[in-house]
Amino acid sequence: TMQGETTAIRITESEGKLDVFPQNRTPSSGRASAKSWQYSDHMENIDGYLMKYTNLVTGWQYRFFVLNNEAGFLEYFVNEQSRPQKPRGMLPLAGAVISPSDEDSHTFTVNAISGEQYKLRGRWPSTLAGFSTPSRCFSARGRNPPPKSRSYSMASQGSGSSPMSMRRPSQNPNNLFNWSQVNKGSSLYSSKRSLLPDHLMDAREMMSQAQGQHRDLIQSIEGLPAAPGLSPLDQDLLMLKATSMATMNCLNECLHILHLQQVARQRGSLGGPTIEWLEPKLPDILKNGSSSLGSFTTGEGPLEGSRLELSSPESYISADDEAEDGFSDKEEDLGAVEEERSVILHLLSQLKLGMDLTRVVLPTFILEKRSLLEMYADFMSHPDLFVAITDGSSPEDRMVRFVEYYLTSFHEGRKGAIAKKPYNPIIGESFHCSWKVPRRPEASKEPSQGSPDPAASQEPYQVRFTAEQVSHHPPVSGFYAECQERRMCVNTHVWTKSKFMGMSIGVSMIGEGCLYLLEHDEEYTFTLPCAYARSILTVPWVELGGKVNINCAKSGYSAVITFQTKPFYGGKLHKVTAEVKQNSTNAVVCRVQGEWNGALEFSYTSGEMRVVDVTKLPVTRKSVRPVEKQGPTESRRLWQHVTESLREKDIEKATEHKRLLEERQRTEERHRAETETAWRTRYFDREGEGWVYHKPLWKNSAFKS
Repeated sequence: TMQGETTAIRITESEGKLDVFPQNRTPSSGRASAKSWQYSDHMENIDGYLMKYTNLVTGWQYRFFVLNNEAGFLEYFVNEQSRPQKPRGMLPLAGAVISPSDEDSHTFTVNAISGEQYKLRGRWPSTLAGFSTPSRCFSARGRNPPPKSRSYSMASQGSGSSPMSMRRPSQNPNNLFNWSQVNKGSSLYSSKRSLLPDHLMDAREMMSQAQGQHRDLIQSIEGLPAAPGLSPLDQDLLMLKATSMATMNCLNECLHILHLQQVARQRGSLGGPTIEWLEPKLPDILKNGSSSLGSFTTGEGPLEGSRLELSSPESYISADDEAEDGFSDKEEDLGAVEEERSVILHLLSQLKLGMDLTRVVLPTFILEKRSLLEMYADFMSHPDLFVAITDGSSPEDRMVRFVEYYLTSFHEGRKGAIAKKPYNPIIGESFHCSWKVPRRPEASKEPSQGSPDPAASQEPYQVRFTAEQVSHHPPVSGFYAECQERRMCVNTHVWTKSKFMGMSIGVSMIGEGCLYLLEHDEEYTFTLPCAYARSILTVPWVELGGKVNINCAKSGYSAVITFQTKPFYGGKLHKVTAEVKQNSTNAVVCRVQGEWNGALEFSYTSGEMRVVDVTKLPVTRKSVRPVEKQGPTESRRLWQHVTESLREKDIEKATEHKRLLEERQRTEERHRAETETAWRTRYFDREGEGWVYHKPLWKNSAFKS
C-alpha cells in the first residue's frame, strides 16, 4: 500500500486489469506507476469491470463488480452508473472456492458455499481468494460492526421481476449452521465428535424457534384479507415485517460468525485427522517375507491362517477352485449429498487448487464395494470381444477390433457413470479371476505351429487375470490377462494420480499397456484416459476425458481416441470420438462417435456403418475363488468386513474397519523403513519405467512362433 494516502483499486473496462489509483486522483489523471497489489485489512472496497458469462444467448458481457471489503460479498451491477441501485446479484465469499479455467489465464469461476457460481474473466482470482478464507472473515468481522447482511434480505424480498441471479438460501438453521450434526458415519468426526462440546447448541435452538415465529408472523400478515381496515399493505405491518426480517438477518450473521470461530477451534482440537495416508495399510503382523499370520483381528473377530510366504509366490492359482461370481453389488449413485455437505465442506476447506490427494482420506460414504484391482478386472467383462481381436483377417481389421473392445470396456469397468470410488489397494494386495468364453465356429481353426493342441476343441476359451499393487508411493497397480488358447495377452501398469480442481477431482491414469498377439507377432501399445468427479458439493457425477493413443509399430496402424468432457454450458455427456489411421498414408480407415456408456457408431471408408450399444452387450461374469479360500492379501478377503458393512449401510462400522487396515499398514511401513527392507513384489517385476508380469506368455517358448 502507498504511504500517506488511501488507495482504491479499480479494474478498467477495456483491459480487465487491476489498476491502483490514489483516492485523491481520478482515473483520467493517468495510470499510477506499476505496483504489486497486496492484501490489507484496511483496504477500501475494490470495484471495476469484469466480463461475466450471462447466458447462452448473450454470452460474455461487461458488468461492474464491487468487492465489499466490510461484508465479504462480491456484488455486481449492469454498469457503474447503476451502482446506487440494488445489485443485480451477489455472492458471499466466506468459504468460496475460486477455480481457474483451462480456457485461458484470465477466466475463472467463483463457487460460493450456497451453491451459486459466477463465471468471470479478468485478473481478480488472487484478490478474491483473500476474502474466501475463514481467517479473513474473522478479521473483517472483528474490526467492523456487524454488517448489513443483504444476501438474505434480498433473497427474501425477491420479487418475480427481480433480475438477481442468486438463489434463495435455505432458511433452515440446521442446513446453514449446524455442522455438529455431521453424518454419524463420517470418518472426519465420528471418532472425536463427543470430545468437542457444541457451545452453540442452545443458540441454534433459539434461532430455530425465532425462525419459526418469524415465518408465522409473515404468513399471518400476508394471509390478511384485502378488505377495508387492516390489510397486508398497512404501513405499520410493512414496517413490522421489515424490522423482523432485518433482525433475523442480523442474528443469522452473528451466529454464522460464531460458528466459523467454533469450527476454527475444533480444527485445532481435531489435530488434523483428515490429512492422512490415503492407502489402507497392511496389518503390522504381515511382514514382507516369511511371517506367521497367527490370529489377525479385524474388529469382527480373529482370522485364523497359516504361514504367509510372500518370498515364494504362487506362480499359478488353480481355476478348479474358482466359481462364477455370485456377488452382484449394484452400486447406487450418490445423488444429492446435502446430508454430507458439512463433511465435504470441512474436507475442502483444507485443500488447495492443484493439491495432490494421494494422502487425503476421503469420506467412507463415497466408496464402491470393490477394490481398484477388481475394477481393472471388470474392464474385461466382454472377454468375447477381447479374444476376437486376433481373429481379424488383416492388420486394419485387428486394429478396429481392438478399438471396439477398448471403447466397450469402460461401461462395465466404471459401472456406468456412478460417482463413487473403489478402495485404494494396499501394497502387496492382489486379485485373481478368470472368464470362460464359448468358442465360436469361425474361430475354431487349427492351432498355429508351436501352439499347444487343446484336448477338447469344444472346451471354452479361458481368460485369466492377475493384478497386484506393486508400489505405495506413488500408487502403482500392475495387471495382466492372457488367453493361452488364442496366444494373446495384455500387460498394463497404471499410476493413479488424484488432483483437487475446485468443484471437481481429477484422476490421471498415468502408465501404459501393451496387447500381444503372438499369432501375428504384433504388439499394440495404448494409454488410458483421465477420470473426473464433478459437482462434488451438489449432485456428483463422473466423466472420462483426455486423448488416448493406440499404436502397432509392425502393422503401421494407429488410433486416436478422444474422451470429450462436458463444456461449461451445453454439450453432451460422455461423448467419445475415435479415428483409425494407416500411418504411412495418413489415411483414415474408420471413424467412431457416440457415448462410451451408450451407443457407438462405426463408419468405414467403404460406406459401411454399424452401431454397437454397450448397454445391450452381454456381460460375462468372472469366476473368483470363495473368500475363505483366498489368501490374506487378496482383495476380497482383505476388504471383506468393509464390504459387508457397506452392504449393511453401516458407514461407521465400515470406517472403523478401514481405519484398522490403515493403522496396521503404517506400522508395517515403519518396520520396513527401520530395517531398511525393500518391498518385494509377488507377480510383477520392474523393467525400466514399467512393471511386467513375471511369467508373461510372450516369454514362454511353447507359445512363440
